[in-house]
Amino acid sequence: MPKKLPLTNTAILKAQPGDKPLKLFDGGGLFLLIKPSGGKWWRLKYRYLKREKLLSLGTYPEVSLKEAREKRDFARKQLAAEIDPGANRKAVKVSRIDSDGNSLEIISREWLNKKSYVWSQSHTDKIIRRLERDVFPWIGKRPISEITPPELLGVLRRIEERGVPETAHRALQNFGQVLRYAIATGRATYNIAGDLRGALMPIKEGHFAAITDPEEVGSLLRAISSYKGSVVTKCAMRLAPLVFLRPGELRQAEWVEINLEKAEWIIPAARMKLKNQGDHLVPLSRQAIEILKELHPVTGEGRYVFPGARSGSRPMSDNAILAAMRRMDIPKEQMTGHGFRAMARTILDEVLHIRPDYIEHQLAHAVRDPNGRAYNRTAHLPERRKMMQKWADYLDTIKLTHSNSRAKL
Repeated sequence: MPKKLPLTNTAILKAQPGDKPLKLFDGGGLFLLIKPSGGKWWRLKYRYLKREKLLSLGTYPEVSLKEAREKRDFARKQLAAEIDPGANRKAVKVSRIDSDGNSLEIISREWLNKKSYVWSQSHTDKIIRRLERDVFPWIGKRPISEITPPELLGVLRRIEERGVPETAHRALQNFGQVLRYAIATGRATYNIAGDLRGALMPIKEGHFAAITDPEEVGSLLRAISSYKGSVVTKCAMRLAPLVFLRPGELRQAEWVEINLEKAEWIIPAARMKLKNQGDHLVPLSRQAIEILKELHPVTGEGRYVFPGARSGSRPMSDNAILAAMRRMDIPKEQMTGHGFRAMARTILDEVLHIRPDYIEHQLAHAVRDPNGRAYNRTAHLPERRKMMQKWADYLDTIKLTHSNSRAKL
């Protein structure tokens, strides 16, 4: 005979499994099924369209007596509304599976997997890292067709707040590409990326062409190493990616500004774009020191590190590096002397994940402390020294890693 209700926690704890399944009833169709193996399962017996059915409500003690009663009461409310609790649960489960399968993250990875057959691995890796860092944590689990323009804009605003509007624009572009793929495969009907045109912080006018794909950067570095022109111009091009200064700051470098023993280059404020920021300190990596020591016997007796071809009393022409890149068949639409800054900023942020304020400070942008004061030239100097060496080592690595790459300049 089944035990009489009401059921109590004491009765459940005292109940022992027997040779046959034991049912402890609680009322309203709820009972606890105790199997010979010792397992305790909550069950709800109910009738729907004159058919008797059972609904599993979980196991004891994971589901307590109180929780089992709450589930029973909810199921009975569904019955009162002419809803079959069991059929409804199955429908919700199927819907959840479909929703997970249509999430932004899953569709993005599916899209990237297909693109990986025609894209370089480094390009594919850069996109997935961008999505994993800046998009998936916020909306990756959302069904792609349910993501709204304000939701997406909120994600992109987080990127802009790091001081990298270019990355925000790239993330929007990637999102639009994924959505086009979702539409083509029947999992979305409208591309909301177009709704955000003009909503992002604009990229500054005069945007300089730059190579930012690691594979193509490796090709560029090898091309510079193979340059057969002036040794002064070649050293300037080799040093440019290591210090990522503005072209004028680089070509007007004076030996008196550089301390090879301390591995520092202090550029006077008068030669900086933002003169009110004071002198600018550039920590020099081991690789940068090697280039300067190699060049010193050639130009070290004069004023300028990179003197002009016609006169040592004047710095290198502002067209020297551009002309050299044209001779290496690198078009101006692909790379400029100023592009070394964009190259460093993009890869340091997106690939090496360096703190944005370290990058901005080293780029000699207007970086201020929490009280609105401009940082002095030695701010975060130990961290910036590590960053500059890490960057130089990274450039060495990709120069060798991608030596057999498919990418062409």
